[in-house]
Amino acid sequence: MIKILNQNEKPNWVEYPLEYLNLINTEKEEFLPWYLLDKEQLLIRYNGLKKRYPTRNLFPFARHDDNDDVACWEKNKPGKVILIHDFAASGYEDKMEFENFNEWYIFVINDNC
Repeated sequence: MIKILNQNEKPNWVEYPLEYLNLINTEKEEFLPWYLLDKEQLLIRYNGLKKRYPTRNLFPFARHDDNDDVACWEKNKPGKVILIHDFAASGYEDKMEFENFNEWYIFVINDNC
């Protein structure tokens, strides 16, 4: 089972959507080419995003296996999923935005990336 950050470890603005928690509980953390980030991977990516995009408050939860796309929640966009092309020049990282976790999940399981 995938390990995620608990209440004391994650930023206080991050609220895990129920659908995300349900997916973790089903132990289906891979839906290739995407996979959910485990605690250790998440921390590495989270700290990297803070360095690369210091003006944004991004919290990653999933990653595309074939490229640098990362699914994130962003502080000033509650509930939405922001698809970031990590390592792009600042200002060019935004790829897509989804209204909620379910919209993003349907998109990625249909392999639209």
